[in-house]
Amino acid sequence: MSRRSGILEFAVLGLLRESPMHGYELRKRLNTSLGVFRAFSYGTLYPCLKTLVANGWLIEEPGSTHEDALAAPLAGRRAKIVYRLTAEGKEHFEELLSQTGPDAYEDEHFAARFAFFGQTSRDVRMRVLEGRRSRLEERLEKMGASLARTRERLDDYTLELQRHGMESVEREVRWLNELIESERAGRDLSGSASGGSAQQDITSGSAGGLPRAGDTSGTDTPDDTAT
Repeated sequence: MSRRSGILEFAVLGLLRESPMHGYELRKRLNTSLGVFRAFSYGTLYPCLKTLVANGWLIEEPGSTHEDALAAPLAGRRAKIVYRLTAEGKEHFEELLSQTGPDAYEDEHFAARFAFFGQTSRDVRMRVLEGRRSRLEERLEKMGASLARTRERLDDYTLELQRHGMESVEREVRWLNELIESERAGRDLSGSASGGSAQQDITSGSAGGLPRAGDTSGTDTPDDTAT
């Protein structure tokens, strides 16, 4: 499994843990609520769903609304399919939530993990946040060293671009510091004491400049009535 498909499977399982959905509903949630998937190819979602069904983590059910029931006779097409998380799928998702390895700190995977922090235990959140901060601090050190070596050979615009990149990373480090401080103090993101926080959606501009996915390959959009 590629890292990209693994992130998508994680996000799909997480969204379906909240409630069963049509494929179209999943597409909207991935595209709007989870900003990391804003540019993902819709053509990648349906093979992902089929894989999750084959693994026993999802089941397909016929749509139950009156509108769905009329879809076949009126439009000559199948009614929409609803995807529901199985007990095995829930167990698998909880196992993924508990993982704090290096992949959890990478740009795209971290953004997806953060979106489901409301379903993640506090100790795991802390390890992921601290791992992400360490990764970015290492990146800042390398960027600074590279800039120092090449400064004299860069034109003003390239130099400014590199400075902008460093400032973006520095802002995220400051944001992570604030989150880590809140977690240590037992506060949720509103600043009040909490034993657990609601799920945080990552949308444009709401996650301190978190990187987004850059996969724009493929623009095919399968027939929504099939899912």
